[in-house]
Amino acid sequence: MSLAPRAVLVHRTAEYEELLARHGTHGQAAFFLSARGRSVDAVRERHERARRALAEVAGAVPLSWRRTRVERADLDRFPFGPEDVVVVVGQDGLVANTAKYLTGQPVVGIDADPGRNPGVLVRHRADRARRLLPHAVTAGAAVDELTMVEAVTDDAQRLLALNEIYVGPRGHQTARYTLDEDAPGVPPEPQASSGVLVGTGTGATGWLRSLWEQRSSALALPAPADARLAWFVREAWPSPATGTSRVEGLLDRGRGLRLTVESDRLVVFGDGVESDALELTWGQTIRLGVAGTRLRLVA
Repeated sequence: MSLAPRAVLVHRTAEYEELLARHGTHGQAAFFLSARGRSVDAVRERHERARRALAEVAGAVPLSWRRTRVERADLDRFPFGPEDVVVVVGQDGLVANTAKYLTGQPVVGIDADPGRNPGVLVRHRADRARRLLPHAVTAGAAVDELTMVEAVTDDAQRLLALNEIYVGPRGHQTARYTLDEDAPGVPPEPQASSGVLVGTGTGATGWLRSLWEQRSSALALPAPADARLAWFVREAWPSPATGTSRVEGLLDRGRGLRLTVESDRLVVFGDGVESDALELTWGQTIRLGVAGTRLRLVA
């Protein structure tokens, strides 16, 4: 007997809740913000809109389904199941935060504050949830399968990301490593830089694009569903021992970018979440490439 679908509502703690946790009362939070030229009313209004959206989505879950909620800070400890329908209520970034923990479950993105978010990943309003949730589990459900990027270390640690993965120093020091591509006839190159960024077509609207524009790159950035990645070396430094001839490129499925660490410590994190980082040290190797997992985003 198969289990009924489970709606997993993903949300994040609002700025207003964080202010109350820090200052204790609404009045003290209002005083703190007013001293800095801001009004607590606008913050509370955003909180109320998000709370109403979450309540509306919860009320739209079919009665025969199971349901649960998970806060963003608990995602790394939450056991997602194959029968889950993941409903992200919040901002685009919350979808990216969630994607790395999934294994093909359908994701419905609900914009909790329309007009403030680009709506690239949270594409739907809360009032559409009643129709979208049953649709998500049908055989003909329209979904966009978005490419993800993965990093795998030589000791089998693995990191997934929807937008991009960064490899580099934790602070402002210089990262030293040897860069090598899975391409015949292309020799490895020792480099010194402020890090390497490898991203997807979804990430090509954010950090990856800023590097692309900064250097007036001629690379054709991938689209979100393209099984390709773009990569850039940040601020490569030429010296007698390090080169700058290979600072950008594209990776098709099956090809990877390898970095062998020649610094005391480098970090690897995805989608800007530094708190969930891998650490590398001298002699370790990491390979970055197209992930086998894709984000199934309900269209």
